[in-house]
Amino acid sequence: MNNKEINNTPKTKKHMGMSTKGKISNTIIYILLVVIVIIWILPFVCIFLESFRCETQGMAGYVIPKKWGFDNYVRLFTQTNFLRWYGNTLLIAVCTAILQTVIVLAMSYTLSRLRFKGRKFLMNAMLVLGMFPGFLTLIVLYKVLSGMGLTGPGAVPGLILVYCASSGMGYYVSKGYFDTIPKSLDEAARVDGATRFQIFRKVIMPLAKPIVIYTILTAFMAPWGDFIFARYISHAVSSGYNVAVGLWSMTEKTSIGTSYTMFCAGGVLVAIPITILFMVLQKYYVEGVTGGAVKG
Repeated sequence: MNNKEINNTPKTKKHMGMSTKGKISNTIIYILLVVIVIIWILPFVCIFLESFRCETQGMAGYVIPKKWGFDNYVRLFTQTNFLRWYGNTLLIAVCTAILQTVIVLAMSYTLSRLRFKGRKFLMNAMLVLGMFPGFLTLIVLYKVLSGMGLTGPGAVPGLILVYCASSGMGYYVSKGYFDTIPKSLDEAARVDGATRFQIFRKVIMPLAKPIVIYTILTAFMAPWGDFIFARYISHAVSSGYNVAVGLWSMTEKTSIGTSYTMFCAGGVLVAIPITILFMVLQKYYVEGVTGGAVKG
């Protein structure tokens, strides 16, 4: 063995030792992640299996059904107002996604590109107000909506109004993304005679596809699973329920003995649109979050 080989031997052993430690640590991390995933996904698997159980309609002490079938899905559509609840939720989510996206992007572009008196105060005020939970305004909002006839049977337009009313306060991520787009593009378009709206529509929007999709997704998902406020203003009128409130009504003491498997079937159907949207648009969702996570 020559001197060169002798000098390199300790380094090789050290490198091998570090490589072994790295493999062990990676293995432990992967095992922990697998365990966490199993714990997280197990309830969803149980609900999915329960939705196909036909031998009993209430809760059982086992997970895998003894008799499989689609009886629970058939009963869900024939014995309840699930289609009405689902339609209400879809209408609320779609309208909220459209209106909220327009408001949020317009607010974000304005705060990112324009400089005007009171801009800092407005941003700080919205930041402070956003720290207060929305539950503080439940009673006031109910009184206002009740006076406008937007509770009970009219809960759907009332929910759309509430979800979109303060959506401009959620400008933080979108503004951060707009801040990453060079302002020189705006200046070049202004030189060519473009208006602010033309710059926003033809220059900024094509470059902001990830944040647009992120805003649409978050605006769509929020009302889809809302329960507390929807339950509060619908006040036991079935025609004004969304799916969360409608499914909750199946878990009451008087009905859970015969409606538990229907509740599981409804939960599966509710999860399908969100799962598909997230899987298809996950790439843009991540790009929107990471692109907007900058200091503005």
